[in-house]
Amino acid sequence: MLKQLLNFIIHLRLHYQFFILSGGYLLAGLFVENIHWGEFWMQFLNVHVLLFGGATAYNSWWDKDEGPIGGLKSPPKMNHWMWPVSMGIQYIGLAWALTVGWNYATIYAISMLFFWLYSTPLARWKGKPVLSLFAIGVSTGTNSFLLGFLAAGGYPITFFKDAIAVGVALILLSLYPVSQVFQTDEDTQRGDQTFAVIFGLKGVKWLFSTLFPIGSALLGWGLFLQSTTIGYLFIGVNVMAYIGLSYFVWRLEGRSEEYPVVMKIKLMASLSFVLFIGTALAYQNL
Repeated sequence: MLKQLLNFIIHLRLHYQFFILSGGYLLAGLFVENIHWGEFWMQFLNVHVLLFGGATAYNSWWDKDEGPIGGLKSPPKMNHWMWPVSMGIQYIGLAWALTVGWNYATIYAISMLFFWLYSTPLARWKGKPVLSLFAIGVSTGTNSFLLGFLAAGGYPITFFKDAIAVGVALILLSLYPVSQVFQTDEDTQRGDQTFAVIFGLKGVKWLFSTLFPIGSALLGWGLFLQSTTIGYLFIGVNVMAYIGLSYFVWRLEGRSEEYPVVMKIKLMASLSFVLFIGTALAYQNL
């Protein structure tokens, strides 16, 4: 049972949640003048462990992957009890979200809904290229920023904040299908017509080349309006990041031995973003 519990924790992919998916949530702190730090960090755990972690484990239950997936090279076997627990911890998180407010809990619940639509065989949006991008873009992109904004004490959610949230989603989606390139055989066997299956490696490359600069421009514009120093630094760093990532992405051939390098590059890029936002938060709140 201890081994099963460890396997379940592995399927939460907490390193993936903290270092790759946390950028949008943390970024929101830069758009709140007086951050409620206690609530902000407590809900950080709620969002990234109970919501994102639970949804990731729920998806793993239905996928039953044996080959490389995002954040795991060799996924351990899942047991039946992990299915209800993966849903249960999300509902615990929703109950916790209600303590912040109805608007926060509503956004949290919308993410839960899209995670469910993404994974469940009853809808299986993961197997539909456009719907999968929409589900991931909303649940872990726009909503990540909005949850961080509200948890930090920000209000109201304006069109300006919505535009920043969309920028977060576009940057996230630009790299989202890259790991799918190494799952095409298993996805095809399950009947999942993922983005990588339908559009191939070339489509994945063009998606990155299109969405990353648009998302970066939106975030750069928003940060510049908040702080010219942070805005200029972000734009400069992201231009260099785009050049470096483009060189890497366009050299990909989809070979299995490329997977460890892909995940390292994806982790380094996301971690660099998280560290930049963390440094900017410290600078802004000195």
